[in-house]
Amino acid sequence: MIIEEVVEFLKKSPPFQFLSDEELQRIATSLTMEFYPKGTLILKHGERNIKALRIIKKGAVKVFVKNAAGEDVVIDYRGEGDNFGLWSIISEEGQKTNVLATEDTICYLLNKERVLQLLDKNAVLAEYFLKSHLSKYLDKTFKEMLQRSMKVSESDRMLFTTCVEDIASKNVIKCSIDSSIQETAQIMTQNRISSVVVVDERGLPVGIVTDRDLREKVVAKGRDVRDPVKNIMSLPLIRIDASDYCYEAILKMIRHKIHHLLVIKDGNLIGVVTNHDLMLLQGTSPLTIAQEIESQQTISGLATLSKKIIRLVGLLLKDGAKASNIARIISEINDSLIKKVLEIAEKNFGRPPVPYCFIVYGSEGRKEQTFKTDQDNAIIYADPRDDKEASVVRDYFERFSNFVINGLLECGFPLCTGNYMASNQKWRQPLSVWKQYFTDWIVTPTPEAILASVILFDFRPVHGDVELAEDLKEHLLKALKDHDIFMVQMARMTVNVKPPIGFFRTFVVEKTGEHKDQLNLKFRCIAPLLNIVRLFALEKRIPDTSTIDRIRRLKNIHDTVREFGDELEHAFEFLMFLRVQHQLSQIENGKSPDNFINPDQLSNLEKKTLKAVCSLISDIQEMIEQRYLLGRMM
Repeated sequence: MIIEEVVEFLKKSPPFQFLSDEELQRIATSLTMEFYPKGTLILKHGERNIKALRIIKKGAVKVFVKNAAGEDVVIDYRGEGDNFGLWSIISEEGQKTNVLATEDTICYLLNKERVLQLLDKNAVLAEYFLKSHLSKYLDKTFKEMLQRSMKVSESDRMLFTTCVEDIASKNVIKCSIDSSIQETAQIMTQNRISSVVVVDERGLPVGIVTDRDLREKVVAKGRDVRDPVKNIMSLPLIRIDASDYCYEAILKMIRHKIHHLLVIKDGNLIGVVTNHDLMLLQGTSPLTIAQEIESQQTISGLATLSKKIIRLVGLLLKDGAKASNIARIISEINDSLIKKVLEIAEKNFGRPPVPYCFIVYGSEGRKEQTFKTDQDNAIIYADPRDDKEASVVRDYFERFSNFVINGLLECGFPLCTGNYMASNQKWRQPLSVWKQYFTDWIVTPTPEAILASVILFDFRPVHGDVELAEDLKEHLLKALKDHDIFMVQMARMTVNVKPPIGFFRTFVVEKTGEHKDQLNLKFRCIAPLLNIVRLFALEKRIPDTSTIDRIRRLKNIHDTVREFGDELEHAFEFLMFLRVQHQLSQIENGKSPDNFINPDQLSNLEKKTLKAVCSLISDIQEMIEQRYLLGRMM
């Protein structure tokens, strides 16, 4: 260790720059150095007898606590020149936080006795540490974050941390598959339950009968109650694991339009959870909105309901839900609304002449919508048999799609300014044309083709013949094989937009115009991160479209995501949270939501975290440039 270099380093590291050269010389000679590989837990919460203050020479650490749900609540990220461990040195309470190396990290260690001497003799140093450091980072931020985590854990017990097992009815009432409808109804009445599980001769569940089945299939149709119950039981049985959280149950109920789920633990049926259980748990449930959507028969009725979705986002956000979980719930509800508009269209225009699938892409395709964004949708239909049928099909879907797009507009989904909608004939085509689109974009990756690929390749089916969408997805993943030039162009697009951090780690903001001193969070941060994850997903040809799902699948099969997967997931959650919080605030103040934030209005912690996210994106972009040799080709 060269003493002069250490002194120069300390001169740039607050608060050591306040010390004299002689004092810095003495400190430099007393320092030792330690290396911590990435992932090392350097300090542990509750740990006592910390022997040294650590000053980060190179690398970075994450300072965090665990909330009641066992999740990490990040308090701070610290990098070169920052220090940690002071609190445990000067107090008798032990280490208050955990400190983890987020990359290979080298620290100088200043021993405890030397630190205490410095604090005794140097008023400037003591004031900085005790007043500035502790009050800013521990007293204020720590308490603020801890309170937030407590709030999260308390409200999460309602929806996001309560396991299905905790609220499910454990006393599963069953009836034999040979029972009559009347016997089954008597069992339900005697036990005051809304459902009964039907089991076969081996005792295995083969169906479920609910009060809705009795109303719709027996009473309404005048069916003979002596008929076997197997004639009216509902299939297939939708199950959920006992350890899944309650919001997962809500997602399944909305998706399958059911009110009961079988709860499975270790392969065995242990209970039933109903929508009533969930509504009691949460009070105001997304299920209520989904059920109201299902009962509507007109576009105007749906338009009224769609306003409740915005209020639901605010409710979930205030309950402390993760942004990605909010987006999943809102996406399911939006899907229900879109399906209902399509069903109304089918009633108006009659049965489609050929099978079709309505697909969505962009943020809708990734299930990352919160507040309604532009419509991004298309129609894939089965190839007509001849020209005559093709003409009929084109005419039908032209009228059909115009009705749907205008209906969604009435429900609050703005039109796409780029016209990537099913009302545009280009995005309303038979399967064979769609396959040719994708092949052409991959074989001839012009800038226009890359732009279309970025938007369309995140597609997923919402309504209709899902096999058409699955067929197209399979074609896409096969077409990507051995087309390196396309992947190079995708990589080039991925690194084109850099995160908004300048040379001196200051935010790069708009210099003039309506958004002066603001930065575009979507364009400069979220989109680059999404593009990175999409590129990696295409490299491994995985079919998932959700960014979180892609990251989790890639962690096991992609070297970069294996190393940075957790950071990418946290970065995505943070950026989405910032965006939702900002847009909700705008809506509550009567403004149209946008993606421009003013960094000066962020808390210190949020600024530091945003800088860390930008650095992560920038580092991975550099890796992509090196791997694809983009520097040599530009």
